Amino acid sequence: MNERDEVRLRHMLEAAREALGFAKGKTEEDLSKDRMLLLSLVKAIEIVGEAARNVSEETRSRLPGIPWSQIVGMRNQLTHGYFNWIPQRIWETVVSRLPELIGQLEAALPPIS
Repeated sequence: MNERDEVRLRHMLEAAREALGFAKGKTEEDLSKDRMLLLSLVKAIEIVGEAARNVSEETRSRLPGIPWSQIVGMRNQLTHGYFNWIPQRIWETVVSRLPELIGQLEAALPPIS
């Protein structure tokens, strides 16, 4: 894996972990009451998607279990959909999809020395 891709994968990992941290102790219903929570989760998911968008095809092909097109597609919807977000989808992404992605990224990345 080239150095640029490793940096991008680490950005994905960091943003995914941050999203889980933001959501800890919260519920899906909190998204409708806590605008800062919603915006924080949207931004973290956008960062995951932007980094994924820039990972090389070579690295993507070496990590076929990661749903690259879905990640980038979600980023595009959040970035270009402006405030037409579906809170239920954002919440599901954070609590159902990001933990698996974190595991995949941790397995793919070499330990930091």
